[in-house]
Amino acid sequence: MDYGDSVHKVLLRKIQKAEQDLLQLKLDYCRFIFGLTHRSRVKCNGRSYMVRSVDVDSMERLENGSFSRPAIYGAPAEGPDTAEAQSLGTDWTLEEESATGATIRS
Repeated sequence: MDYGDSVHKVLLRKIQKAEQDLLQLKLDYCRFIFGLTHRSRVKCNGRSYMVRSVDVDSMERLENGSFSRPAIYGAPAEGPDTAEAQSLGTDWTLEEESATGATIRS
């Protein structure tokens, strides 16, 4: 293996590692800033859904340096666990459980 091939492989590994780190940071951002975790409950179009996945690639950087809400995929909360997930877009509201019942956070 010559020097050029070695540098090429090292750079590819570093790029892949940086991409994985960025993905994890965006998921952490969603968890701490938006309160989203796998299986969070959200309201969308008046219905409750369980979050199945978060599309961090849909997040856009805003003028103030923060990120926009991600698009999410969810299944109806009242449905079976095997229900097919559907795109809910970015127009969702997180549901929070409190001691007195469910409250909604924007």
